[in-house]
Amino acid sequence: MPPPVGGVLWTLAGDVRALLMLPAALTLQVAHPAVGAGVDAHSVFRTDPWGRGERSLRSLQLWIYGGEQAAAEGRRLRALHKTITGTDAHGRRYHALDPAFYAWVHATGYPVYRHGLGYLFRPLTEAQERRLYAEWLRVGRILGIHDRDMPQTIEDFWPYYRRVLDEELEATVVVRELLATDLPVPAPDRGPLPVRLALRALWPLLRRPFLRARAFLTVGLMPPEARAAIGLEWTPEQERRLRRLGRLVRAVVPVLPEGLRYLPLARRARAEARAAARTQTGASARPGR
Repeated sequence: MPPPVGGVLWTLAGDVRALLMLPAALTLQVAHPAVGAGVDAHSVFRTDPWGRGERSLRSLQLWIYGGEQAAAEGRRLRALHKTITGTDAHGRRYHALDPAFYAWVHATGYPVYRHGLGYLFRPLTEAQERRLYAEWLRVGRILGIHDRDMPQTIEDFWPYYRRVLDEELEATVVVRELLATDLPVPAPDRGPLPVRLALRALWPLLRRPFLRARAFLTVGLMPPEARAAIGLEWTPEQERRLRRLGRLVRAVVPVLPEGLRYLPLARRARAEARAAARTQTGASARPGR
């Protein structure tokens, strides 16, 4: 069952600011040797980074705003991962649907959201943190993650999370690539044709600044304990820059029109929620009720 309408995740995940947190979550996922090996061998993130990102984002949005489509998307993802097997950099066999690996990929979203919200939105209250975690568990069930494979309370989550950080994570090949600032990333190939053509023409000038900005946000919006586990550096000056950026984002994004502030599936879900509320209000106001 998707997260509840109006819940913490439903409210935040469709906001464009959530896009800034996704690279940190992805990098934390692939810092696990098994996950990193699977992405290294089976993903098209090198040859089709923009298409890969678009598909991943749509999938994530479907889990939260897709209604009946959410369960179908969860089944599609599990079917997609059935054939992803191999050997990691340490010679250990992996399968993408191994419960420990599959659950870790999902689990990373919670600490990254919790950390990133403090910069880009506002810090969560303790009650909101608990609601967010409960909603994240609901999303995990859509993906086929059994309750036994993920901690069911925040109190149990943090020891599990720290154990994985301390015992399993490392700067994998994919982590290093995601943080590199000199890769031959192709120009964006999504969006309106005039925008694509302009970006293609300007990409030789924009590629390096884009990669530096991506690396900055990836490391900065990753929880400090995760950075330390992977061996990523973060300086006080970088922290000050991130806080300045966060203040700017918090000032600008909330005043944007809805068409710019929210992703398409979130906009549709918000419109449907408003329509349902108006219908309910109208029905309650009729005589005899």
